[in-house]
Amino acid sequence: MVARMSHLVALGFGCGLARVAPGTVGTLGAWLAYLLLAPGLGNVAWAVLISASFVLGIWASNRTAADMMSDDPGAIVWDEIVAFWLVLWLAGGDLATQAACFALFRFFDIVKPPPIRQVERRVAGGLGVMLDDLLAAGYALLVLAAWRAL
Repeated sequence: MVARMSHLVALGFGCGLARVAPGTVGTLGAWLAYLLLAPGLGNVAWAVLISASFVLGIWASNRTAADMMSDDPGAIVWDEIVAFWLVLWLAGGDLATQAACFALFRFFDIVKPPPIRQVERRVAGGLGVMLDDLLAAGYALLVLAAWRAL
């Protein structure tokens, strides 16, 4: 399934091939990549990486979903990776904070409170695949900001 570059990207360089909970595996892969990349990247580099990865994800997810003949196959995890990078970059913090971010992001990505589910249903193609996870990231960041404000 990773014969094409689009598949390799969309499947999170293999994370999406996990038999159980590929979205969670993809998010864990994102966390590991973040821990490896963070020491060498500043804010501008993170902004560029996340923005470029989002655009790349629209293309890769669109093509891979079409090849898999599904609107949003569970094996596509690039959306989790990019969205969780955004959460980690903006939230910062130690491993405990990052673990809280992980739990919050996974919760919102799985539960899909409004308007996430509506966006997922109404926005087609790779943009829809990428956008619902971006909204889940937004929810996670809002909850973290509220928790920090208390």
